[in-house]
Amino acid sequence: MRRRRAVAAAGAVTAGLLVLTACEKPSPVATVTVGTSSVTSEAMCYNDGKALDAKSLTNCIKNVEKAKSIKVDQDETVRFGVDPKIADAGWVLLVNGQQFTDVSKKTYRTIPGSAFFNQQYGTQGDTNTVTIRMGDKSNQGMWSFKLKKA
Repeated sequence: MRRRRAVAAAGAVTAGLLVLTACEKPSPVATVTVGTSSVTSEAMCYNDGKALDAKSLTNCIKNVEKAKSIKVDQDETVRFGVDPKIADAGWVLLVNGQQFTDVSKKTYRTIPGSAFFNQQYGTQGDTNTVTIRMGDKSNQGMWSFKLKKA
């Protein structure tokens, strides 16, 4: 009887470990906050800290349309927060596909809302796509958000 219980317990532990190894680790998250509103997103594409290949980047760009959106008043501050794993690798902001900031290794950054709807910065229009690109030398992940003029 004891032997059966021991075998059953060992089988249950093994089955549990197999289930856990089949789970995917979640990607780091990024958050955009404006006033009291915020949106959080896991990566649209992420390769666990390794450079993304061309096929992954192409698929990632196709998914930009599914990005979460947030309204931005031009007089408010837009706050970007990233997981420490993103910050450690370095990250930049892209607006409509163009690099908008220098590389940062901080977990938090603020930018005036007016910068996202200003012809001087090439960000005119009522909606702009902001992408956080992880990696200062290679693209290791991307998080995208839609900023809509309030």
